[in-house]
Amino acid sequence: MEGITKIYPNGVMANRDVTFTVQEGEIHALMGENGAGKSTLMKILFGDEERTEGHIFFEGREISPRSSAETIDMGIGMVHQHFMLVDSLKVYENVILGMEPKKGFMTSKSAAVSMVQETAEKYNLNVDPEAKVADISVGLKQKVEILKVLARGAKLLILDEPTAVLTPQETEELFEQLLLLKKSGHTIIFISHKIREVMQICDTITVLRAGRTVGSMPVANATEEEISRFMVGRDVVLKVDKKKAEFGEVLLDVKGLTCHNQEGRTLLDGVSFQLRRGQILGVAGVEGNGQNELAEAIFGFYKNLSGEIRFQGRNICGYNIRSIRESGISYIPEDRIKMGVASNVSIWENLIAHRMDSDEFRSGALLDYKKIHHFAAGAIEDFNILCKNDEQTAGMLSGGNMQKVVVAREFSDDPDLLIANQPTRGIDVGANEFIWKKIVEHRDKGNGVMLISADLNEIMELSDSILVMCDGKAAAYFEDSSKIDEFELGKYMLGLKRQEGMSDED
Repeated sequence: MEGITKIYPNGVMANRDVTFTVQEGEIHALMGENGAGKSTLMKILFGDEERTEGHIFFEGREISPRSSAETIDMGIGMVHQHFMLVDSLKVYENVILGMEPKKGFMTSKSAAVSMVQETAEKYNLNVDPEAKVADISVGLKQKVEILKVLARGAKLLILDEPTAVLTPQETEELFEQLLLLKKSGHTIIFISHKIREVMQICDTITVLRAGRTVGSMPVANATEEEISRFMVGRDVVLKVDKKKAEFGEVLLDVKGLTCHNQEGRTLLDGVSFQLRRGQILGVAGVEGNGQNELAEAIFGFYKNLSGEIRFQGRNICGYNIRSIRESGISYIPEDRIKMGVASNVSIWENLIAHRMDSDEFRSGALLDYKKIHHFAAGAIEDFNILCKNDEQTAGMLSGGNMQKVVVAREFSDDPDLLIANQPTRGIDVGANEFIWKKIVEHRDKGNGVMLISADLNEIMELSDSILVMCDGKAAAYFEDSSKIDEFELGKYMLGLKRQEGMSDED
C-alpha cells in the first residue's frame, strides 16, 4: 500500500500518505493508538472503504478493491474482532454461505460437510462441521471464522484483535495454528494492542500514529518498552503502579443471585460474593459464562431475579437502572456501540445523557448550555478525547475515543461502586494506561470497582481479588490476586477445576 490517503466527506482525514508493506509468508503486526487509522487502512485493503489517494499492489499487480466480495476473490480475507457468524446455523452452513456446493438446484449437504472437514483437517483447525455455532466455545468460533476465509482461498489473512475473547490456553492454540498457516505459505496481518502477543507471534511491526506511518521494525530485536515508545512516542508503564489495597466495609453483598432469560435458560446460578470499599474485584471467565449477565443483573437490566443484591446494606434487587444509578453505582458497558453511546448525537449530549434533568445542568426549566459546554470541555481535556469540539457526533470518533466518552461519563458521577465491563477492549496501550490509572485512583479514594475483562493481563494487573465465573456459577474466589497465575486461572475458567465450597450459601 503506497501513499494511501483517506478523507471523509466531513473533512476528517483518517489516513495521510500511508505506506504499508507486507512480505509474503510473514506474520505482520499493525499497531497504533486509537484514531491512528489502522481500521480504516484495513477496510481500504479489504474493499469496505474507498481510498482518496494512493495505490495498492497485491502479488505484484495493482488492485482497486471496491467490495469485500471482490477482495475475497483476489485471495484476501478478513476475520473481524466481533464474529460474523449465524448462531442458529451449523458450522458447515456458516462456512459455505454464498458458495454452496450444488446437486441440481439443491445444496449438497454431503459435499458441503466434506469440503469443510477437508479444509479443517488440512489446516489443523479441529471443529465439528455438524455442530451448531450457538453451542460451541468462543475458541472454536474463532476457528470457524478462519475456516470461512481459508475455504474461499485466502492467501492473505487480516486478523482484527483475534485474541480479545480467548483464554490463555485458547490463545496458545490459535498461535500454533497461525504458525502452521505461515508455514503453509499464508501471510497474516495481525492487528493487536497486546504487545507481548505481538512479540510472541509476529515477524515485523508497522506502527501508525495520527493517520501516518511511523515506520516498521523487526520483532526479533525489540523490547516491550521500545515498541510502546514506537507506538505512542513516549515511555509507557506496562504494569499498573498501585499500592496495596486497604479494604474497608462491605459495599456490595450478593447472595444466591439467580437469573433466567425469557426462554427460561439459566444465566446466573446461585452466585454469591462480597465487594468492599477500596477493592478492585476482577471477574474473569470465558465469554458467555455469566460475567456480563452478572454486571447487567446488578445494574438493573433483568427483572426475573432471585437472591439478594445488597448495596450499602439495602437490597436493590429488582430496582430499575435509574434508581440504581441514583444509589451510587455507575456502569461502563461491554459494547460501546450498542450500549455505551448514542452515535448520532453530540459528545456533550452523550456525556450528560443520564443527567439531562439534573439541576446541575439546568437553569429553571431549560438546559444551561454554558454549564454543559464547560463540563464537556473539562471531560474532553481530562480524558484526552481527540475530537474537533464537543458538538462533534460520537459516531465520528475512533473506537478508542468513543470509549473515553463512555468512561468519562461514568466517572463523572464519582460513584461509590464502578462496574467496568471490558473498559479497555480495543484500546491502544496509551489509552489503556490512562484508564487503568483512573480505575486505581477511584479505588484509592475508598470506592469499590468491579472489573470484568476478557484480557487476563488486565485482570491480573488491576485486580486486588478475583472471582471466576464458569457456566453461570462462581467457580472460584481468590482474596489475593497475586496468589494465582493466569494459566491456573484459565483452568477454572474452562471448568477444568472448581474451588471447593463455591455454593450459593457461601
